[in-house]
Amino acid sequence: MKDKRILYVSSEVVPYLPETEIASTAFNVAKSAHGNGIQTRIFMPRFGVINERRHQLHEVIRLSGMNLIINDMDMPLIIKVASIPKERMQVYFIDNDEYFKRKAIFTDEDDQLFPDNDERAIFFAKGVVETVKKLNWAPDIIHVHGWMASLLPLYLREYYSEEPLFTDSKVVTSVYNKNFEGTLNEELSDKVKFDKIADDKAGLLKEPNYTNIIKSAIYNSDAVVLGSDTVSQELKDAIKEKDLPILTYQSQESFEPYLDFYRNIIS
Repeated sequence: MKDKRILYVSSEVVPYLPETEIASTAFNVAKSAHGNGIQTRIFMPRFGVINERRHQLHEVIRLSGMNLIINDMDMPLIIKVASIPKERMQVYFIDNDEYFKRKAIFTDEDDQLFPDNDERAIFFAKGVVETVKKLNWAPDIIHVHGWMASLLPLYLREYYSEEPLFTDSKVVTSVYNKNFEGTLNEELSDKVKFDKIADDKAGLLKEPNYTNIIKSAIYNSDAVVLGSDTVSQELKDAIKEKDLPILTYQSQESFEPYLDFYRNIIS
């Protein structure tokens, strides 16, 4: 595995956001891979609550500057980077003033989901791929964590299906029990179809609740990890229906099973 490359794409990563199961797991799995000589890159959204000065984020001008089309609107892509102290691991931040400047993550002060979370998720997925293309860094494995990252498998399979950089990449999705109440913007399906994604693929997102968003990721992945000790039966059924390789829940003490799992997927 030492000559392999793993791209970690997560909604949350410590130490940049508060410690949650997703934020801690995404960091620790990447750290374990990095410590075993695997080339790693981590991508996450640059939420406005992240203290850029404390974490020493800086914009990468050569990667920034392009516009992404989101529902027929030009949205500037800004790329920032930081290194996790002591680990020598680079973290790339997908940023845009319209989507990520606000001092909150997923919900407002009334704990209501932001109405543009759907577009933020699309922007994040496209931003990751376009940045990796600019880096010309072909990952062997792309490991997705958290619902805001969960449109990435769909976009890789459909919108970027002809992109040679990802021809041999295997997509792994970690499934957690971190749910959200209600749904994202009900126009999500139409916004995805604007990107020429087929009706049958976008149809699952007509009711853009947590379960359907994660199902979309599962259906477009090559393998699944159970990131939580308990996962809904509906999501377990979706994994079984797709007959995907699965890594059962692992405690936070050891991440060696992840490396064995990666090895089996790409062998």
